[in-house]
Amino acid sequence: MKQDELNILIIGVGGQGTLLASRFLGDVALRLGRDVKVSEVHGMSQRGGSVETCVRIGENVASPIIDRGMADVVLSFESVEALRALEYLKPGGTVIMNTQEILPMPVISGAAVYPDNVPERLSGGNFRVIALDALSIAEKCGSAKCVNVVLLGILSAVIPGIAPDVWRQSLESVVPAKLLETNRRAFEEGIKAAE
Repeated sequence: MKQDELNILIIGVGGQGTLLASRFLGDVALRLGRDVKVSEVHGMSQRGGSVETCVRIGENVASPIIDRGMADVVLSFESVEALRALEYLKPGGTVIMNTQEILPMPVISGAAVYPDNVPERLSGGNFRVIALDALSIAEKCGSAKCVNVVLLGILSAVIPGIAPDVWRQSLESVVPAKLLETNRRAFEEGIKAAE
């Protein structure tokens, strides 16, 4: 990853906390004195559809959009969404993927088939893949809703040059106080999972 620019594509399903994740990353960038642009694309997010958020961090970011082949990191909150977003990843980039499967309506209705073996389908490319069951980790921390924070913990361990305290301060800034302790545990477990 280039130190002067960082492009992160966050992708998931409505209700998984992708928007909180983008606010978290925006806060990290501002604490570092960097320019940040965020663009959110909502599909049928309130009906379980895809949600895609571009986060671009740099010295002077002109556009919030991440074009194909430009993402340093694809942060995927759901298994098949990682496959869908792969074209945006640059050579040598990183996919951080929750292996949880959330069946979309066409699969539930029988009109489509959910792809099997998604992590295996991602292997062998010119990029790094970190695939894990972030849902189980989040549940052990006290809430299934912390999947996003588990994945952000992993991301913090993957991105070089940002002090751990910056990440933790941002977490405290964007997570409501009543949910903070559970989210702290989820973040720290994400860091451990990346090791």
